[in-house]
Amino acid sequence: MSKEAERTKRKDRNPASKIESKERCLYVKQCGNCQMMQVSYPEHLKEKQKSVENLIKKYCKVDPIIGMDNPYHYRNKVHVVFDHDRKGNPISGVYEEHTHHVIPIEGCVIHNEKADEIINSIRGMLKSFKIKTYDEDTGYGFLRHVLVRTGFRSGEIMVVLIAASPIFPSKNNFVKALLKLHPEITTIVLNVNNKKTSMVLGEKEHVIYGKGYIEDTLCGKVYRISPKSFYQVNPVQTEVLYGKAIEFAELTGSETVIDAYCGIGTIGLAASDHAGKVISVELNKDAV
Repeated sequence: MSKEAERTKRKDRNPASKIESKERCLYVKQCGNCQMMQVSYPEHLKEKQKSVENLIKKYCKVDPIIGMDNPYHYRNKVHVVFDHDRKGNPISGVYEEHTHHVIPIEGCVIHNEKADEIINSIRGMLKSFKIKTYDEDTGYGFLRHVLVRTGFRSGEIMVVLIAASPIFPSKNNFVKALLKLHPEITTIVLNVNNKKTSMVLGEKEHVIYGKGYIEDTLCGKVYRISPKSFYQVNPVQTEVLYGKAIEFAELTGSETVIDAYCGIGTIGLAASDHAGKVISVELNKDAV
């Protein structure tokens, strides 16, 4: 189904709630990505607690959910889609639920705020550099997506430009202009995805500024994060989660821990100080 056909079939999938969240989402009725953003965070936790209890309370004890002190702007991996409106103006945003219709957004209440600023700057630069956004229906255009990864503790920032072609007109001038606006960026990578696919990242990558990766610290361990690395998106709650998992495992220091589907290996390495041996297993080498 084309995007035009999807637009005609669009419906509100998130009925408004009388309970407002602390940082009200402007796009909750159209976006559909956050299923409970229309309610307050305490109410959100209550509903999740109830759901978990309904599923497993008859099998085991269910402790209270450990919520965040600040449940906003925590996401260290921000991805947006680039498209254009009917007048040809570039837009960036997220897919409407169950469609490939792009909802334009200026920011998201769970995104890292600096990442949103960088994405908005990139969108604002496209016309002056005569860069066309990709059209899924025609297969024409250059820029498909932008991915920004930030180091929660290191402050390092990676920008990944996902394009339909490796040929990047005015590449050096574009990078120079972006760095002038955001000198805090530590690396920029061009990822090439020239296939008609719903996958975001393509197979080929070219580092066009910096070292091609960022580093960050989680549970006292330093990790090297590439565009394709699987790394938890909420660093604050990840440390809480891993701490509880290790506590409940009651490791004595002699055990062998298997970290299956390990990604970059954060769980296994967090447990390594408490176990005799850790074996981490991952099928997808790009996720490591």
